[in-house]
Amino acid sequence: MSTMLTLCPVCGERLTVARLHCRSCSTSIEGQFDSGPLGRLTADQVAFVETFVRCEGKLNRMEREVGLSYPTLRSRLADVIRQMGYTVGPETAVTDEERHRVLDLLASGEIDSAEAMRRLEGETA
Repeated sequence: MSTMLTLCPVCGERLTVARLHCRSCSTSIEGQFDSGPLGRLTADQVAFVETFVRCEGKLNRMEREVGLSYPTLRSRLADVIRQMGYTVGPETAVTDEERHRVLDLLASGEIDSAEAMRRLEGETA
């Protein structure tokens, strides 16, 4: 069975599903069916999502598997999120040095886990 096209090969616009067919009983249903957010993705983006899921959403595992840098993978993930119709969240710019400092504060008991999470997620005090 062929992979379903999601974009028109002529103009590049989204295709809609117009007919559903049951292979078991040969019932067919015609109409206008939305393929949902995943149906908006290109073939390359679908392959990215499959790898992302296989790597349990861990971009560092994807780095090793596909041989691309973390920033490249993060950018591609942002493209997928936008293509699916969602808003990409703000980038948190917590440096490695800040991350280690927060973890040290947590380990010494100077901050609790909720405060550590807040800081690691890039929220300011």
